[in-house]
Amino acid sequence: MSLSQNTKSIINDAIVKDIRDAVDDLEYGTVVITVHNKKITQIETARKKRFDDVWKVEEGGGI
Repeated sequence: MSLSQNTKSIINDAIVKDIRDAVDDLEYGTVVITVHNKKITQIETARKKRFDDVWKVEEGGGI
């Protein structure tokens, strides 16, 4: 069985779109794809927000 035939059996266009959308919505973070019995069953995203230009606590910034 070729790779393309095997891929078609576990991924459909809707799943590909959901994965693409999950990645497109992130600036920083992770996308986790869960597979069960050779089928994609879940897509999770974890977002990270970076504060590169936050003041130092000593200067009155932070919390």
